[in-house]
Amino acid sequence: MKKAAKAKTGPSQRQLRVGEEIRHVLSGIFGRGEFRDPDLASAAITITEVRIGPDLKRATAFFSRLGRSDGDALVPALTRASPYLRGQVAKSLKLRIAPDLTFTPDLALDYAMKIDTLMHRPEIARDLEKNEPEKAAESEDDEAPENS
Repeated sequence: MKKAAKAKTGPSQRQLRVGEEIRHVLSGIFGRGEFRDPDLASAAITITEVRIGPDLKRATAFFSRLGRSDGDALVPALTRASPYLRGQVAKSLKLRIAPDLTFTPDLALDYAMKIDTLMHRPEIARDLEKNEPEKAAESEDDEAPENS
C-alpha cells in the first residue's frame, strides 16, 4: 500500500526554525555594524524575514532600512558582503552546508503605508461611513429578542 501524497502548503518546521536562526545571526551582525564596506558601515539595516529553500542551501533575506525606503541602493553592497555574511552564519550555526544568501528589499511596510493612505482618502472614508449605520442596524436586529 502506498501512502497518500500529502500536499505541501508552506515551509516545514525545520525551514522556519533555520530561517529564524539565520535572521537572528544577520540581525546581530548588522546591529554591531562590523563591515569594512563604507556603504554598509553607515546603513541602519533590519532583517525582517529569511526564507530558506527545502534543501537548506539557498536563503533569501528580506531587509529594510530604518526610516528610509531606498533599499534597492544597498543590494549591490549586500551582494558584495554576502560571502562574509555566509561565513559568519556558518560559524554561528551548526549546519552541514552554509546556505547561499541573497538579499531582497522588504516592500511590505511600503505596501502597508500605501494601503493606509488609500483608506484615509476622503472618498473611501465617506464610503466606509455609509456602511457603518447599515451594519449597526443589522447587529441591533440580531441582538433584539424575539417576542413569540
